[in-house]
Amino acid sequence: MNKSYFLSQSTSLTFVIVISLIFVFLGLYNSKKNQGLNNYLTANRNIGLFSLTTSLTASALGAWILFGPASAATWGGIGAITGYSLGTAFPMFFLIYLGKKIRKEFPKGSSLIEFMRKKFGKSLFKLILLMTIFYMFIFLCAEVTAVAVLINYISGTELWITALIVLVSTLVYTLYGGLRASIFTDNIQMVVIGILLLISLIYINSFTGSEFSFEFISKKNPHLLSSSYIPSYTAGLTFFIAVAATNLFHQGNWQRVYAAKNFETLRKSLIISFFIIIPIVFYMGFTGMVAFSIDPTMRPDLGFFTLLLKEQTELLSLFVIALGLALTISTVDTLVNAISSLIVVDGKATFNFNKKTNYLNFSKYIILFLSLICFIVASKGFDILYLFLLADLFCCAFVLTVFYSFYNKNINEKTAYISIIIGLIGGFLMFPVPDFSKSLIVGILLPKELFAPIVSQSLLFLSFIIATFLPLIVFKAKRF
Repeated sequence: MNKSYFLSQSTSLTFVIVISLIFVFLGLYNSKKNQGLNNYLTANRNIGLFSLTTSLTASALGAWILFGPASAATWGGIGAITGYSLGTAFPMFFLIYLGKKIRKEFPKGSSLIEFMRKKFGKSLFKLILLMTIFYMFIFLCAEVTAVAVLINYISGTELWITALIVLVSTLVYTLYGGLRASIFTDNIQMVVIGILLLISLIYINSFTGSEFSFEFISKKNPHLLSSSYIPSYTAGLTFFIAVAATNLFHQGNWQRVYAAKNFETLRKSLIISFFIIIPIVFYMGFTGMVAFSIDPTMRPDLGFFTLLLKEQTELLSLFVIALGLALTISTVDTLVNAISSLIVVDGKATFNFNKKTNYLNFSKYIILFLSLICFIVASKGFDILYLFLLADLFCCAFVLTVFYSFYNKNINEKTAYISIIIGLIGGFLMFPVPDFSKSLIVGILLPKELFAPIVSQSLLFLSFIIATFLPLIVFKAKRF
């Protein structure tokens, strides 16, 4: 075994296969007694408090929490992880109000897109549908890539092997059992995730001692906790806006809004999920600040693993694999079923095939095709962060128009189109190139010297702000 790895490939692969097969068995076993389209799309609209809470929480989290918050914390400090935490949890709070309205006005629905199709014309709803699927597909690629990179980091296993196992095992039970299978496995996965995260906290805290504290960070990197550190504010707002906006378009969340057996169950589940998500994401970001303070040369996104795997024991490596797989599979099955449900529900209005078309089967073919592309992306180990940020920009440009229309009946299709396009154009002009050194308007069309340093240093933040709030100009202009 290569000394740089924590675990042998054979042990790692065996463990990955065993855990994946356990989830496959559980998903298939539960699905046998819960068949039918209603179970596939909305779990027969009778999910209780515990199941809904664990499913909402497990679906909101993913393997990204093992990398993203820790990485952001090393340069954005306390503001970045606060924004990350609140941005991930905020949609739960927001869905209480939106969920009540959409369940009341469209009680037999199963997606946000259906509501948009009813509100606007066919062309705009197709644009919203395309954007939603694009975002969830990027999310799918990110999750599979993340777990493949994690297993490679621990045991040197080739990326394509892990990607194949995770995708095939998740597709087997999700395409068979739909939302009901996804929620059932989420319950178990969230319990596993909760226990493992608690154990990791106890272990890291006892192993690092006084280093696992705000005092230690303040001593080594005081700027990360400083109230005068500007990147802390811009990073926090950037992550809050981007993560919150994208999660509001997550079809997996809307399916669960409809799956709740009543609104009171939904309300309680969303509130509990909100308060579970915040400390988990914050904790993962905090490990990044501690790891960076101990060793500034470590890779930013590996902060959590740097602390946990310092002893390089096989048991801890298996622990991390189990955590990574539970986080990934709980998110991947949600995304697979969410995309499939959109095609089933909105396929007829979108594609207009002949009347005999089975859109459930059609959706499964689409999912298999997207999974193949996802497999290729994950196998190559592409850095898809930039593509993820691009998907975030799309969601930011759509978010105010779509959700403001819930409450403002004066927003027609033309007004909505114009506001979204203006938001997208404004956001694209400021959106940074892949190396984040310049944007279309700052450094390409116009010299960087014309802009204040804070502008050129905050391109991503400004692009999200502009894309999100520029549509308000159209709403204001519409009044006059």
